[in-house]
Formats: sequence, C-alpha cells, structure tokens
Amino acid sequence: MTYYFSKTLRDDDFEAAEERVRAALKDAGFGVLTEIDVKSTLKDKIGVEFRPYKILGACNPELAHKALQAEDRIGTMLPCNVILQEVNGGIEAAAVNPVASMQAIDNPALIDIAKAVSARLRRVIDAL
Repeated sequence: MTYYFSKTLRDDDFEAAEERVRAALKDAGFGVLTEIDVKSTLKDKIGVEFRPYKILGACNPELAHKALQAEDRIGTMLPCNVILQEVNGGIEAAAVNPVASMQAIDNPALIDIAKAVSARLRRVIDAL
C-alpha cells in the first residue's frame, strides 16, 4: 500500500494547479488549515533555492472530530497533508493516504474513519 495518492497536472501553472486543488478539497468537505510554502521558507531560512513546493494541511472537521474521539493523540497526525510540487512535465498534486498512516496506530476504531478520509482524498486527486 502506498502512503500517498498523486496526479501530475500537465496543463496548469503552479498557481492554477493550487486553485484546482483547493477547490477540489472544498468540494470534498475539507478546509485548508495550514499552508507551508517550502520554496519560500527554505530561501528565507537557509538561503537555498528550491522548486515550487507547497504543503496544504487539509481537514474535514466531522471526520477529524470522530478520529479525535476514537484516539486522543491522533492530532499528532492531523491535518492531512496535500502537496503541490513542480516536477518534470507539470505540477504534481499528492495527498497522504490515511489508511497507510493509521497502520502505525493500534486502534481498530480508526480503520473506518481512515477509510472514509482516504476515499475523499483519493476523489480529490482523481478529480484534478
């Protein structure tokens, strides 16, 4: 099982790809809680040039609430990260596969929640 889902967008520039990803997340019931511009951060902090790369921390409040009720320390794995990065031939959008990451936690109550989040994130990536 892979730990992420991804798709390369070949007809968009970085900004357009980001707009599409944000819209697809919203349509699937996710909000973006955090945003890290890796390229900018690396330049500012250590003077390194890096390709366009953003990490969006996406959260579905209802499913996050269920997960927090099932496992009080699950917040260490929230929100679900979705990345955008410039790759040869386009912009890659990738989302974490919660089913894969939840395998690290011995709590059967999380399985169905992880599957629901995973299905939504897979739809987000597939819809791009």
